Amino acid sequence: MTNNIELTNFIKKNITIEDEDLKIVLSYFKTIKKSKNEILLSTGKISQVSYFVKKGCLRLFFIDDNGKDVTRYIAFENQFATELVSFITNEPAQETIQVIENSELLYISHDDFRHLMQIIPKWKDFYNIYLEKAYVNNSKRLMSFTTLNASERYNQLFKINPNIVKRLPNKIVASYINISQETLSRIKSKI
Repeated sequence: MTNNIELTNFIKKNITIEDEDLKIVLSYFKTIKKSKNEILLSTGKISQVSYFVKKGCLRLFFIDDNGKDVTRYIAFENQFATELVSFITNEPAQETIQVIENSELLYISHDDFRHLMQIIPKWKDFYNIYLEKAYVNNSKRLMSFTTLNASERYNQLFKINPNIVKRLPNKIVASYINISQETLSRIKSKI
């Protein structure tokens, strides 16, 4: 378990689980290193893997009808990332998963993830908590797009997740809070 201390801590932070069950869960995760800008999942492919970021950063994005790159989710250390709709429905992904920084990841296949829910009841609890948090985060982001102006969205992002602003290029930050790079530059120059 010490090999995957980050994942161990993340799981234990979300659920109470027996050590034997935790060992079984961890045994299904494999380690992989990926380089900046690599694509882990392309739009149109079926999401068969869920990633846990040990080190680095991943982003999920799509291209809208106007050809604009829209970042929907960013995962840093100690966060999971997958194209969740495709992972759940087994339908082609609407989003792409891209490596933003050289990354060390743990990953589990869709089949193994589902198998764990059958053999470890607490893993189902973990998944439910994960889904609830994903829903809450998406709802809050959607609400911010309709209730906050560009400057307020930037300030909220900096308060909630300063890593996004500090570690990522302006292009991705602007895409994440749904503003232009020029607007982001103006906001940053006033701070």
